[in-house]
Amino acid sequence: MRLRMYVTLPDTQSAKRLADDLLLARIEDRHMHFLARRGTDLGPLHEASYLHKTDAVHGASVGLVVGGVMGVVLGLILVYFPPGGATLQLVTVLITAVIGGGLGAWVATMVGLQVPNSRLKGFEHDLDEGKVLLMLDVPSTRYEEVRSVIARTHPEAADRGNEPTVPAFP
Repeated sequence: MRLRMYVTLPDTQSAKRLADDLLLARIEDRHMHFLARRGTDLGPLHEASYLHKTDAVHGASVGLVVGGVMGVVLGLILVYFPPGGATLQLVTVLITAVIGGGLGAWVATMVGLQVPNSRLKGFEHDLDEGKVLLMLDVPSTRYEEVRSVIARTHPEAADRGNEPTVPAFP
């Protein structure tokens, strides 16, 4: 399991030095996601993707659940009140649940791509001030080690906590 650490840094130079130190500590570049105010040149730093910046992942999960429930309700209505006197079986409920979940996830993901990530709202003030946010995905067994490396080598870095569950695919 991985933990997502949040660290704010005062500027891009400090972020580059921290990225180098984390690489020396054997944290892969693909697990470092940097976010800064729009228009800030991050240079060689691995910029956060749309999945990190937007609510697409949260939207997909909510859409899957809501669409699936709505599909079950529609399927039950179709089974108990069939249109035109047709005979429908309970497999109709499964089919409508799968279709509803798929459509719900797709639509909610499209909406979520237009909405800023709700988990990053607490960092908006820091980003507006020109600070750089590092979202670092580390194995839970190395969390304390990485945290101490950051604290020891970069006193200017502010530890902003962690998130226990990291989505598997972004």
